[in-house]
Amino acid sequence: MLRSLNERTPLPRRAFLGAGVRLACCAAGAGRLAAAGTHQTQAIAPGGAVADNSGIAFLDSLARATIDAARVAPGASRDRQGPNTTGISLITPGGRYPALWVRDFAMSLDCGLIPAADILAHLRLILRCQHEPQERRLASGGIVPAFAIPDHITLSGGAVFFPGTYSSGEDQGAPPWGPLPPIDDHFFIVHIAHALWRATGDTAFLAEEVGGRSVLERLRLAFASPASDPVTGASITEPGRRAVGFGFHDTVRLEGALAFATLLRHRAAQQLEQLCRAAGRDVVAREYANTAQTIAASIVPVFGDPRRQDGWLRAATRVGRQPDVWATLFALHLGVLPAQEARRARRTIAAAVRAPGHTIEYEGAVRHVPSDRFFRPDQCWEAGGSRVHTYQSGAFWHTPTGWLLEAIHEEDRALARQVWARAVAHLRRHDFRQGPGHGAPWECFGRDMADAQNPVYMTSVTLPLAIVRRLTIAP
Repeated sequence: MLRSLNERTPLPRRAFLGAGVRLACCAAGAGRLAAAGTHQTQAIAPGGAVADNSGIAFLDSLARATIDAARVAPGASRDRQGPNTTGISLITPGGRYPALWVRDFAMSLDCGLIPAADILAHLRLILRCQHEPQERRLASGGIVPAFAIPDHITLSGGAVFFPGTYSSGEDQGAPPWGPLPPIDDHFFIVHIAHALWRATGDTAFLAEEVGGRSVLERLRLAFASPASDPVTGASITEPGRRAVGFGFHDTVRLEGALAFATLLRHRAAQQLEQLCRAAGRDVVAREYANTAQTIAASIVPVFGDPRRQDGWLRAATRVGRQPDVWATLFALHLGVLPAQEARRARRTIAAAVRAPGHTIEYEGAVRHVPSDRFFRPDQCWEAGGSRVHTYQSGAFWHTPTGWLLEAIHEEDRALARQVWARAVAHLRRHDFRQGPGHGAPWECFGRDMADAQNPVYMTSVTLPLAIVRRLTIAP
C-alpha cells in the first residue's frame, strides 16, 4: 500500500510512511500499556499445544495496544493529515497511518478485539464511499468501475481507489498500478459485514439503506464489480484492464488469473451465501454456494504445480507464475484444497521452514516467495516488486504467521512450536511499548532487522492472534 509516488519506486502499500524507517513509534499512553514480562524469555509451548498461555496473553496485550495506537479520534490529525471529519474513531492500519485501509481493517476483525459498534461504523463509512453506477475515467488514465470499493479513505472522508496517493481526485490511479482499483477490497467489504453478523447475530443492518441501496445490495454489487473467469470463477486481470489483486502484492505485476484474489472471492461467496440465507434470500444464497463450489474445484487445476512436484500455489497464471507462499497458506486456512493436495502443501511448507537460509521464515515471519524460487538471484518477482530481500520481494512479515502455524502443526507440531516461540520472542524484544528504538509489530523486516518498515502495524499481531486463539491441538 504505497503512500506516495515521491518515495523511491516501487514502495506501494505502506511506503508512504517511509521505507526502512526504524523509528520509535509512540502512541498516547504507550508507557502505561507496556505488558508485564516484556523482557522475559519466550518458552516453547509444552505437550501438543502450539502456543503457550503466556505468549498468547502477551500477543493479546500487544494487539490491544496496537489497535489503540491505530485509532484517530474525531477531530484529531495524524502525520500532517486531518483533522478526522468522518464522524467516527477511525481505525487505521497502525500507529502512524492517516487513513483507513479497507483490507487492513477487515483482516483485523477476526481477533475479536474490535467492537461491533466500530465494525458497523466503518462498514457504513466504506459503503458511503462506494462508487456509484457510472464508470469513472480519470485524467491519470485510471478507471473506477461501477460500485467499486475504495482502497483507502482519508481523514476527510475522501475515497481513494488506488495505492500510492491520498488524492481522491483525477490524479489517482494508472501507472504503475494498472488502470483499475485493487480487486481484494471488493471481497474484504463482504468479510466486514460477515464479521458484524457473526459478532451480533443480527441481520437488521443488511436492510439498512446507504445512498438509496440496502447494505446487502451494495455487498452484492461490490462482489460482482471485479472481473472473473466465467468457467473457473477465478479473479482475473488483463494487460489493458490490469488491477492489483491483493494489496500485499501491490508492487508486483501479476497478470492472468490471480491466486490470492481468487481465494478471497471464494471466501466472500461463502460469506454472501450465509448472509443471504440469514436474511431469508435462499435462492440468491444458492447462487453464491454454486460460485464457491466452482472456485474451489478450480484452485488446484488453475494454480497448482502442473507437474505436482511441490505443493505451492502459483501467484498468477500469465505474468508472475511463481510460488506464492501467502496464497498457499491462505488456501490451507480456508480448507479449499483437496485432502491429497493439502497434505502435499503442508509437507512443502514444513520442508521450506526446516531448510537452511530462511527460505520462507525468519523469526516467525513469512516471505511472499521462497528464496530458492526467486525469479533470479537478484530479483524476486518476474515483473515489478522492490529491491530483492525487501518489502514484498523477500522481506519477512508477521501478518501471515498464524496461517503458517496452522499449516505446519499437523505435519510437525514441534516445528510449529519453534516458529511460535521465534515469533513471540521477536515481538517481545522489539515491542513498541518499550519506547524509543522499538517498533514491533513492524509491517516487515529483513534479516537482522535490515530495511524494517512501518512500525506499530496492526495486522502483524491481530491476524496471528485470531488464528492462535482458535488453534487447539490434542497432545
